[in-house]
Amino acid sequence: MIGGKRILVVVPARGGSKGIKLKNLRPVLGVPMVARVGHVVGQLDNIDRAVVSTDHEEIARVAEGSGLAAPFRRPEMLSADRIGDLEVLTNALEEMERIDGVAYDVVVMLQPTSPLRRPDDVTRTVEMLVEGSWDAVWTVSESDSKAHPLKQLTMEPGSGRLDYYDPAGKAIIARQQLTPVYHRNGVAYAITRDCLLEQETIMGARTGALLIEGPAISIDTEWDIDLCEFLMRRNGYPEAED
Repeated sequence: MIGGKRILVVVPARGGSKGIKLKNLRPVLGVPMVARVGHVVGQLDNIDRAVVSTDHEEIARVAEGSGLAAPFRRPEMLSADRIGDLEVLTNALEEMERIDGVAYDVVVMLQPTSPLRRPDDVTRTVEMLVEGSWDAVWTVSESDSKAHPLKQLTMEPGSGRLDYYDPAGKAIIARQQLTPVYHRNGVAYAITRDCLLEQETIMGARTGALLIEGPAISIDTEWDIDLCEFLMRRNGYPEAED
């Protein structure tokens, strides 16, 4: 518990993925991504329960080997490409409350695709939620100014005509004119039970941001994996032995 709140960690890890086949089982520096989450959770002292939400038996087996529990299987209707986090987390919360016979106060989502997360990142996210009485807290990273919405362009299909995504971009001369923007990095989401079940959202009426300093890569492509492994080697992460 943290601040008297019962904490449930949910690791969403379905078997299907279009970009990288069986992405959640893909090794990063020799360790499957879903197992890396289990290793992080194993270093957390204040978590009451940590489970994987999956429809895939091999993912469940690897997750259990890393210390996560897999007491239920995600239904097929919640395993498609366009199913949102809300439905997956609500299903996991309801299943675990039924199995464990308790009510969890906070759900923490840890996506396997952010292998650079640190245990302290997770703890700070939950502490911020509880101490600030937020509905939810998301970890974010500051976006590079080159990716700022006011610097983005559109290209008309067929003609190739170029235009600004936002007309206000025409007035931008220097990056100092840009208000910083942030993006979710997938390191951690902490959400209250009421936010999920009553507000029916993972971004409640009062949602706070925890800024993560340094790289926090969310893996979607092979290039993301290469970059992540480079950073991990540079920072002394141990490589798994064969």
